[in-house]
Amino acid sequence: MFPWLSVITFLPLIGALYIATLGRDEPNADRNVRYVALWATVGTFIASLLMVSGFDTGVSGFQFEERREWLGGNITYHMGVDGISVLFVILTTFLMPLCILASWEAITDRVKEYMIAFLVLETLMIGVFCALDLVLFYLFFEGGLIPMFIIIGVWGGARRVYASFKFFLYTLLGSVLLLVAMIVMYGAAGTTDIPTLLRFSFAPELQTWLWLAFFASFAVKLPMWPVHTWLPDAHVEAPTAGSVILAGILLKMGGYGFLRFSLPMFPEASAYFTPLIFTLSIAAVIYTSLVALMQEDLKKLIAYSSVAHMGFVTLGLFAVNTQGIQGGLFQMLSHGVVSAALFLIVGVVYDRVHSRDISAYGGLVHRMPVYAAVFMLFALANVGLPGTSGFIGEITALIGVFQVNTWAAFLATTGVILSAAYMLWAYRRVIFGELEKKSLQTIADLNAREVAIFVPLIVATLLLGFYPSIVFDITDASVDDLIKNYRAALGGGESLAANQTWGN
Repeated sequence: MFPWLSVITFLPLIGALYIATLGRDEPNADRNVRYVALWATVGTFIASLLMVSGFDTGVSGFQFEERREWLGGNITYHMGVDGISVLFVILTTFLMPLCILASWEAITDRVKEYMIAFLVLETLMIGVFCALDLVLFYLFFEGGLIPMFIIIGVWGGARRVYASFKFFLYTLLGSVLLLVAMIVMYGAAGTTDIPTLLRFSFAPELQTWLWLAFFASFAVKLPMWPVHTWLPDAHVEAPTAGSVILAGILLKMGGYGFLRFSLPMFPEASAYFTPLIFTLSIAAVIYTSLVALMQEDLKKLIAYSSVAHMGFVTLGLFAVNTQGIQGGLFQMLSHGVVSAALFLIVGVVYDRVHSRDISAYGGLVHRMPVYAAVFMLFALANVGLPGTSGFIGEITALIGVFQVNTWAAFLATTGVILSAAYMLWAYRRVIFGELEKKSLQTIADLNAREVAIFVPLIVATLLLGFYPSIVFDITDASVDDLIKNYRAALGGGESLAANQTWGN
């Protein structure tokens, strides 16, 4: 069988190595670097589409598996994807060419190193979703910290060093506990093979500690309230493409971790801690939405919006029913597209005016009508307008939560109202009104390169909004298998364990 996953994973790395061989003094050196990075990411996206075209949607297990001896002691190079992980691979390869295009004119200093960092990051992100060995997963999962740390620290804003260290230390601290838990799991099961561990029954007492260790890492990565404070700083200081990847892909690794490890491997602990997850998720939805209402920095507003939307994800996932998990999955994919577009929208005006303050704008519709229309589409998608991908994810997740706990669903729904308040408030101040600022009198509308970036995102947002079965058809079998095994491990109906504490 053709090693699709290895090709998709390491093709960006090959591009990075090739860029490293290019000389700095050659004519058009930076231009050549940009084109190599662009074609490496486009080639990876095409390869991922070819791979998914052969994906069997009726199979719940892992497909395109590759296994080779690696470190000995039952630690192997094992790759594979199922209906849950394959879509995250597509999301990653879809966003990367757009990030390279977004950086085309914005990054003029150390272009070679910048593109190498992004291509290495792509390899590590894809590896997270393909790895079927704990050690391999951990290397990819933690390795992604390094290029993102460099991207923020070198090409970020005025407080980039502070933001990059805060991002690194927060995520690394949680991951130390993850490493300890993996060592304990190897001692208990005698293997690091993820499919084998999915069938292994850990003792209930051990499950509790393992779940907490995994939670420490995934909650920071997602991020959940109250360990979310690194995210606004990282977003504000990161370059535009860095924010796109941070919101579009890196945040999703936390949700993916809950689906791949916490729920299927530690079902009893997951059921026990569901009230905790619900509490933190509702706090995230309401609190960070209120904080977003008070923001004067457009990028920070979208960052807090991301935390709120991830609250819907964790609510859906831990409802552990078909609608909840499908909604949580769909919300992650939708948010990956919509939040990426919103950060790119901020990047467009930042490149022209060099300010993220909402008060620096106003009346842009008079000079940038195309920009105003694109901004409106993604603002409404972020709110959850029917016909956009944001609506499908939120409504499906809330239906799933409602079946488990009506109060949790009711409180979470207030986040939909609050999201409309802060997004439409920001949109009105930036786009409408009189064009009074001198710096905006000659501001130009979207150019051809920027339109080329937004068109795929617009198509994806509307396609998922009107035709959600393109996602559900792929995830159905894997989600059903996860729920069946979860309920079997709990002896039937205990997947509604949240009711014990919350009431219905």
